[in-house]
Amino acid sequence: MKTGYVMGIDNGTQSTKVVLFDMQGNEVATGSCKLQETVAPKEGYVLHPGEDLWNSVLVGIERCLQDFNGDRREIQAIGLCTIRSCRVLMKEDMSLAYPVMNWMDIRLAKPHEYVNDDVSFVTSTSGYLGNRLTGERKDTAGNYEFNWPLDFNTWDWSTDDKVLAASGVTREMLFDLVLPGEKIGLLKRNLSERFELSENIPVVATSNDKAVEVLGSGVFEDNTIVISLGTYISALLSKHKHFENAVNFFPTLAAIPYKYVYESQGIRRGMWTISWLKEVLGDRAVKEIEKIEDSSISVEDVLNMRAEEIKPGSEGLITILDWLSTPDKPYRKGMMIGFDNRHTKYHMYRSILEAIAYNIKNNIDDMLNETGDKIDRIVAIGGGSNSDVLMQIIADLFGLETHRRRTSSGAALGAAISAYKYLGIYDSFEEAAKKTVKTERVFSPDKENHKFYTEVNEKIIKSTRNFTDPLLQKMHELYK
Repeated sequence: MKTGYVMGIDNGTQSTKVVLFDMQGNEVATGSCKLQETVAPKEGYVLHPGEDLWNSVLVGIERCLQDFNGDRREIQAIGLCTIRSCRVLMKEDMSLAYPVMNWMDIRLAKPHEYVNDDVSFVTSTSGYLGNRLTGERKDTAGNYEFNWPLDFNTWDWSTDDKVLAASGVTREMLFDLVLPGEKIGLLKRNLSERFELSENIPVVATSNDKAVEVLGSGVFEDNTIVISLGTYISALLSKHKHFENAVNFFPTLAAIPYKYVYESQGIRRGMWTISWLKEVLGDRAVKEIEKIEDSSISVEDVLNMRAEEIKPGSEGLITILDWLSTPDKPYRKGMMIGFDNRHTKYHMYRSILEAIAYNIKNNIDDMLNETGDKIDRIVAIGGGSNSDVLMQIIADLFGLETHRRRTSSGAALGAAISAYKYLGIYDSFEEAAKKTVKTERVFSPDKENHKFYTEVNEKIIKSTRNFTDPLLQKMHELYK
C-alpha cells in the first residue's frame, strides 16, 4: 500500500478548490475559496480584481490543510490546474502589470494588443499562479489554446517569426514550456514554512482545465464523451491525433503529453445560470418558502427535489441559454418562452436544466458529424453533475447511460493524477487514472422520455433561434 498524499489545486471561474488525496485517489481533506466578482470597467471587459486568483489559492490551501488530520510533511507533491483561456500581463519583477483578463473578456478573441511599457511577460493563469508558487517562469504547454504562438505538434513555442508577430508577443515575453506531468518548480520556502510542509515539494504542471477534467474522469476511449458541467459547459473526446481546421469543435492539448482533446462548442455561463436564478429568487428565500430549517439541505437540494416532481418538458416552458452571447453573435440574449399560470420557479429551474441538455446534445452532434465518431456512453463531471435531475435529463435525452464520478472536483483529481505520474507512484497517466477514478452512480435512460425529448429537440429546440434571432438583432440595434 503506497502511503503519503498529493494536493490537487482546481482554480476555476467562480472559486478555487483544493483537495488532498491519498495515493489511491481517496479524498482526505478539502478547502475552497470563492472568488470575488469580476469587474467590467468597459463593456465587454471582464477582469479579476487585484491578486484575487492568487489569494484564493492561498486561502484554499489553508482551508484544505485545516481540514486535514494527518501529517502535513507526508504531502509529497502539488498538481496545479487553473482556469484557462485567460491572459495575464506581468512586469519584470513578476508583479501584475494589469488585472488578469478573464476568458469572458472580449479582448481575448484577438491576439495580445495591450500597449503598456510595464509589460515584460504575457502568460496564462497557470503561468501566473505557478510563478507565485515556485518563483519559476515556466508554464504548461497545455494551457495555450487560442491566439498564442503554440505549435500543436511539438507542444512548444513556434519558431516562425510571422506566427510570433501575429500573436502580438515576442519570445522573450513568454515563459518556458513544460509538459503535463513535469515539474514547474519547487514550492517556495516561505510557502512551505507558512503551510508547515516539507521542503522541496514539487509543483507539477497539468494542462487546460477541461483537459485536466477529462484526465480526472478516467476517460481514454473515443466512444465515451465527457460532459463538463461547470461555468462553461462543453463536451470532450479523448483522441490521439490533432485535428486540423475543425469547424464545429475545438481541438486542444490533452493532460497527457502528445495526446489531444476534441471539445464541442460550449455554453457560456452554463451552470452560472443556476446561480443567477437563485439570486433572482432570493436564494435562501426558497428554503423559507418551503419551510425547510435543516441547514444541511441546500437551496440546490430544494430546487432539485421540486424539479424532479415536474414532468419532462417543464409543461411547455423553454429556455434558450444565451446569458452570455458569443462575440460573433452579440445580439443573442437568454430567453424563457411559454409561461402560463401553471409555471413556478421550479419549472424555471427544470427548464434551465433541460436547456443545458438540449444545447450540449446538439453541439455534440455537430462535433461527431464532423469527426465521424460515435459514442455509446457519457461521463458527466463538474458541479452540475451533482444534480440527479440534470443527470437523468441527460441520460434520457441522449438515450445513453450517464456516469457520475465519485469526486468533488474532477480537475483536482486530474491534477493529482499528474502529481502521481511525476512522483512515479504509477507508471502512466492511464494506470494512475484506472486506480484512482471511481464511479459513484450510473443513470439509465427512460425510453419514453428519450422519445419525448428527441421529438421536442427536433421539432422545436433546433429551430427556435430561427425565429428569435431576427427580433433580438433589432433589439440589439436599439439598446447597444
